[in-house]
Amino acid sequence: MKIGVIGLGLRLSKLAADFKEAAPEIRFTAVADPMDTRMEALEALGDSPVRYDSAAEMLAADSYDMLMIGSVNSMHLEHLRLALESDAPFIFAEKPVVISVEETIELGRLIAKHDGMKRLMIGLVLRYSPLYRALRKAQEDGQIGEVMSIEASEHIGPYHGSFFMRDWRRNCAEAGSFMLEKCCHDIDLYQGTVGARPARVASFGGRKKFVPSQRPATPPAYLAEMAPRWGGIDDPWSGEGDIIDYQTALVEYENGATMAFHTNLNVPDEFRRFCVIGVDGMAEGDFIRNTFRVTDSNSETVIHETDSIGTGDQKGHYGSDIAMCRDVMAYVKGALAGLPLSVKDALEAGVTALAMDEARAHRRVVDLAPVWERFDAALAGKTAG
Repeated sequence: MKIGVIGLGLRLSKLAADFKEAAPEIRFTAVADPMDTRMEALEALGDSPVRYDSAAEMLAADSYDMLMIGSVNSMHLEHLRLALESDAPFIFAEKPVVISVEETIELGRLIAKHDGMKRLMIGLVLRYSPLYRALRKAQEDGQIGEVMSIEASEHIGPYHGSFFMRDWRRNCAEAGSFMLEKCCHDIDLYQGTVGARPARVASFGGRKKFVPSQRPATPPAYLAEMAPRWGGIDDPWSGEGDIIDYQTALVEYENGATMAFHTNLNVPDEFRRFCVIGVDGMAEGDFIRNTFRVTDSNSETVIHETDSIGTGDQKGHYGSDIAMCRDVMAYVKGALAGLPLSVKDALEAGVTALAMDEARAHRRVVDLAPVWERFDAALAGKTAG
């Protein structure tokens, strides 16, 4: 099975080994990337891919059984267009899918035109996590009931926060908003849990830590933990870029459920947790601290409790990376009928994140009904809107 890579970024260079473990017969035969920085990651797997400077050049040179897109977010739409217009039967793209509502609508039209719902898979990896699967199993078993409200967070250590402020991700024009770039995983999970799209969104936040006035006299040791690559700078306190470092959002879903979501890039003791409260029970979990508990509302008894739900490994997304690669390759080979999420799910999560940023920037509640109307029309192959 021949795989061509468009944009060999950090994420795909790490996932390559997991894909190879899931399907040893695959071969990374080509890479479209103007830099050869991460080529050794594929060469270490025993492959000798040809490097091209552009995606168009790579696609013109050969055919592929699968394309993988790991380029900078702002390039995704054009790379997805080229991939969908190619003869590759399957396409895997890293999140976030695209970086604006207009790009979402345009991609919806391309998906309708080129059988994208079947061909296109998105790396929102936490849908594959043991913790999320346990949450969904509790729902299926009737332990939670109809979801009333959710409280959730993604709290990020300053070592990681400082990386965002030094990397190309500091610029919304390249990455989209921080909520889109980093928190689309979480937004997707809870939309899947609720089983409905958001109707209205409000949000507040800003930037207080990574600003020139907060630069410490002695550079913290954590600056050595993650190094920026393309378009990077050395100083996270430079004031460059326009992403935020803390944000809170409120969501009302179309079925009446609500969510309060909080993210912060300066949390020295990280946690990434949720509390899903339904009419019958409450489920609590933390991806980093590796805990899960379900409590019955009426009897107030604990139905299930564990502190070993996943791997607890931050680098492997808590056991999700290898699980996703196994499922994706099983789907590609016809051994799995479907995946835990569709490209439609991923795009809906992206629209929600974009609405959060719009609400924060313009200090207003965002009504998403007009966006969903245009989005549905695009996926139906209609050109208006």
